[in-house]
Amino acid sequence: MPQFSRIEQYDSRLVRNMPEPDLQCAVVSCSPLIIPPMGGTYQLPPEHILRLHCVKVFVRDHELSVRFYVDQLGFRLVADTTLHSGERWVAVAPPHGQSVLALVAPSPDSKQAQLIGRPTDIIFITDDVIARYREWSQRGVKFISVPKLRRVKSASGDPLVTGIEAPVWGGVFASFKDLDGNIFSLVSFDEVTHAMEASRRAEADRAEAERRLAQELEIAKQVQAHLFPPDLPIVKTLDYAGRCQQARHVGGDYYDFLPLGRDRLGLAIADIAGKGIAAALLMANLQANLRSQCAFASEEPQRLLQSINRLFCENTPENAYATFFFAQYDDHTGRLQYANCGHLCALLVRSNGEVERLNPTATVLGLFDNWECGLGETRLFDGDLLALYTDGVTEAFDGAGEEYGEQRLLESLLRYRTLPSCSIVDSVIADVRRFSPHEQQDDITLVVAKCRSSANDNQLGFHYDAGA
Repeated sequence: MPQFSRIEQYDSRLVRNMPEPDLQCAVVSCSPLIIPPMGGTYQLPPEHILRLHCVKVFVRDHELSVRFYVDQLGFRLVADTTLHSGERWVAVAPPHGQSVLALVAPSPDSKQAQLIGRPTDIIFITDDVIARYREWSQRGVKFISVPKLRRVKSASGDPLVTGIEAPVWGGVFASFKDLDGNIFSLVSFDEVTHAMEASRRAEADRAEAERRLAQELEIAKQVQAHLFPPDLPIVKTLDYAGRCQQARHVGGDYYDFLPLGRDRLGLAIADIAGKGIAAALLMANLQANLRSQCAFASEEPQRLLQSINRLFCENTPENAYATFFFAQYDDHTGRLQYANCGHLCALLVRSNGEVERLNPTATVLGLFDNWECGLGETRLFDGDLLALYTDGVTEAFDGAGEEYGEQRLLESLLRYRTLPSCSIVDSVIADVRRFSPHEQQDDITLVVAKCRSSANDNQLGFHYDAGA
């Protein structure tokens, strides 16, 4: 590829804001840019790029030809440089087109010199041949023929161009010469050309829409990532962690850790009905409601949940709802008070291997204005492990359609229970993904909390007694 010393600069924003092209080379228009922008925020992957570099036109004198194409035809000078071989490389392009003409001045005794002054078979398209004919004629361009109407019809009556239902292709035609007698054709847009141009624009619009959608989804993904807790409130007797692995760019699963004051920690997990952007917006709404109302949690947890349900009902569509599990843990006493609002049973694996299920105490959030919520209560002791999860964990299925299920989850929790909570979370999710290696169908969210003894924070300085 030659290194240009003078080259017109191109920018994707400039190209998008150009007026509709009224003159372009129909033979070589294959790409939205002559030279792709470098260092931009978005570029097509290499496998999507296919373009013709240029079409050669043989001329006798570079300077005279450049003046003709620039001054008389209104072309742009794209490149003018000297190559390592010593050859001068000059290129021009139509004012609104996307194609390059390389002006080559061969040695007089070369075979290429014999090609000067012949038909080039290059066709330019314009929206008004008559106007272009008059303009160029006034500038001294020599036309071989005046514009004429020509029609071409398929003998079979089938479309001339695949995918375009038009059996007749034609328009206004004219021919002109450059200074060296090279002959070019000038034609107008006809039905087929209009259809092809409309198809090209539609494809470009689709590509731009897909690019913008991908960009917006990436922004949404980053925004939603910040809705999950960035920091873990300090709790001396609890080692806890959470992770959400979304099936799409954004999703409807949610988990949170909330400092409630007075040595208390809030644990929350939710699953919004639906998927994608809609579920992500509802998830953000639930997160905002919870965090804005969590001041009620320590003393009035039922009031907190009723307020969240009311706000969720008021600010979301009628058919929107969420399953929700909320618990507050007392770091000093090990007391765990919880509300399960239509969510999957939390699993409390005791240090001796026994399993306690924290069943629903209320129905889902968002469907009923008149909503009551009960509370459950238990205690965590040294070595106990609490797991909160969404159905993306247990309903992941293998190639035979069998679900991962609660039993496999319990086995994984027992297998990794000696690890730190963050490692348990990662290991269990890895087990789920190995069991279900195909494309993920639902968000996978898991929260694990391990109780650990602390002599300074037990009741009266004694270790917790599971039988107390």
